[in-house]
Formats: sequence, structure tokens, C-alpha cells
Amino acid sequence: MNRFSAGVSGAVARVADSALGPHQTAVIRIGFSATWLLFLLREFPHRQELYGPDGPWAWDLADQLVRSNGAFTALLWSDGQGWFEALYLLAVVWSVLLLLGWRTRTMSVLFMVGVLSLQNRSVFMGDGGDNVLHLMAVYLVFTRCGRVWSLDARRARRADGARARGERPRDRTGPALWGVLGFLLLLATLAGRMDGDWFVPALLWAVWSAQALWWLVGRCARTPHPRALLDVVANIVHNGALLVIMAEACLIYATAGWYKIQGSRWQDGTAVHYPLHLEYFSPWPALGDLLTASGTLVMLVTYGTVAVQVAFPFTLFNRRVKNVLLALMITEHAVIAVVLGLPFFSLAMIAADAVFLPTSFLRRLGNVFTRLHAWRRSPVLRTLPSRTRTRRRAGGVLVPAPRTGSPGEPVDHMDRAEQVEQVGRTKQ
Repeated sequence: MNRFSAGVSGAVARVADSALGPHQTAVIRIGFSATWLLFLLREFPHRQELYGPDGPWAWDLADQLVRSNGAFTALLWSDGQGWFEALYLLAVVWSVLLLLGWRTRTMSVLFMVGVLSLQNRSVFMGDGGDNVLHLMAVYLVFTRCGRVWSLDARRARRADGARARGERPRDRTGPALWGVLGFLLLLATLAGRMDGDWFVPALLWAVWSAQALWWLVGRCARTPHPRALLDVVANIVHNGALLVIMAEACLIYATAGWYKIQGSRWQDGTAVHYPLHLEYFSPWPALGDLLTASGTLVMLVTYGTVAVQVAFPFTLFNRRVKNVLLALMITEHAVIAVVLGLPFFSLAMIAADAVFLPTSFLRRLGNVFTRLHAWRRSPVLRTLPSRTRTRRRAGGVLVPAPRTGSPGEPVDHMDRAEQVEQVGRTKQ
């Protein structure tokens, strides 16, 4: 009993003391913001047909549907062309800023507003990837997704360095940004634009109030205890949202797998054959014909898809088996993106799968990018184009470039002026 109590108290302390999975939530943030950004950029020439006021799904029809189901969309606040263009461009900007991790708490809220506004404007324009993105955009608001691999993390490191030097860092951008957003939210509420849907307005006001309380405590509290309490609450909310994201991904695969089992084409092993020969899902007809040329291969892929989707939620208790099935599912979505021409659906599912990636793998991946970034910014590399070319053509004569030295040898510190002078003497 004592051992059980110690385990429970340890788990509670871990959930309350830290935001779990910082690398996984960072990958989710980057993955979904990149997916939405690429979709908006690809469909930019067709934005009018998809979400514009003159599209097939007219503004009046969308307004009637929203009034009946209570969905949130800021696009229906006005039927003007300027409002649509501004909101579409803002959705692109918010996606870029969330991808970079700039003010992730603010950008996650605005990212959600952009996703819901566009998708709820034309609910018939989309596929399963849009549904996943729709849900994850809401879940991201509750996560602390900027702890690593973000501009917020870099700003936090600089603030810690300033505190170590005895300085007191001041943040004027955050309060000003939330002040403007609070004013706009108040105007929208008083104008009746939030009527009909209760969840999104309540969420927006709750997040704004939490940020205001956070700022007041950090500004006025004389002891660190109130800020520590708020930090504990934020960690619990983050960890709860992360658990919901994991459960959502498992639910998607479990329901997809069990529904496939009930289909006769999945039972006889021929289901994969048919979408590969549909014109809508055949960007590469020759590739589809090649993959379906072997009936055995089609049967193995059909049964393998069902087996992986049904078994995946049960493999979370075994790390090695889970990692193998995770690699198979990511590979499957990559193949779907190419063969069936569904890149954004595949990107959304891969981003959702990223919540299960091992932390050690993500850290090694981050270290690789860190080393590449440090290598590109190293002083030796900056002078590389002018010092390490093996040969240089001058007046038809190949002239060896000066050595920069090697381990154990002195480095030739010839500057640019001396190199130009040497080339001039060679020409003469």
C-alpha cells in the first residue's frame, strides 16, 4: 500500500511539476501549422471557389447552416471581399508565426480562429485530414507547445541569462498584443458576432483572462508562490491536453480499423485495389497499375493496413512494438500522399502520429539540426568560399587557392586583399 501511494504521489508530482512531452508538442505545433500553411498557399489561386463570398457554397447558405449548428466562423461576420482577403492572409501569417514559435500562446489561439473560420465557412470542402486539423487546432490552445524549437524558447533563454546577470527582463510586446486582442474580442462580443456558438467565445475569454491573470501575478506578486501555483495549473492543463491528443489519435486508428473489418472488400483483401483505379485518387495512373499488378501484394497491403490500425492502440504498452508500428503508419501515410494524391491528409496524420515519437529520437534529431546550424554559422565556414576552393581560374590558368591548414599544420591567414593581389600577379 505504501509503495502504491508513493507511486501515485510521484505520478501526481510529475504531472504538476513539469510540462511533459515538450519535444512531441513542438513537433505537433510545427506539423499542423506547416500542413495548414502549405494548404493555404497551394489553394491561394482557388481561394475564392473554396471559401470566398462568390463560391459555390454561397454566403447565404453558409450563414443558414452556421445559425442552425452554432459553429464558429469569423468569415461570416461580413460578406465583403476585403474582409475575406484580410482574414485569409491573416490565417497565413498566423500559421507562419506559430510554425516559428513566436508568442505560441497567442498564435495558437489565432491559428485556431483561422482554421475554424475557413473550414466552417465551407464544410463540404475537405477530407479526413481537415477533421484532424480542426480538432488539433483546438487542442493546441491548451498546450505549452513553445518550450523547445521555437523563438519563445530562445527568448526565454535570453531572459534567464539577463536574470543571471542581475537584470530584470521586461516584455512589452506580450501585454500590448493581448491588450489589442482583448479590445477586439470585446468589440466582437458587444456587436453580437459571438452569438450562436458558446464554446469558442468562452474559450477565447478564458484564455485571455488567464493571460491577464498571469501578467498581473508576475507584475504585482511579492513572493514567487502565486506564479508557481499558476505554473502548476498550466502544466496540468498541458498534460491533460497532451493525453487527449494521444487518445484522439488512438481513437482515429481504432475506429478506422474496426470499420474496415466490417467491409466485405477489406475482408476478401481487395479493398486497396479500387481507390488506386479511381480517377480522383490517381495522380500517377502508371504507378497505381504497377502496385495493383500483383494480387498478392494487394492482399498483403489490405490486411496489413487493417492489422496495424487495429493493433496500434494496444501496442502503447510495449515501446519497441509501438515504435515499429509507428514507423509503418508513417510510411503508409507517406505512400498515400504520393500514390493517392492526398498530401495534406497524410501530413495531418503524420503530425498526429508525432505525439508517440520517442523523446530520445526527437532529441537526436534536434541535435542534428543544432549542429548543422552551428556549423553554418561557424567563423571557418564563413570564409570557406574564398579559402577552400581547390582551384581558381585566372586568365585561363588554374591557380591553386591558398591552404587553410589541416590538423597539426599552421593555418594560412591570407586575407582577401592578399588573395586578389596574388591572382593579379598570376595574370601578369
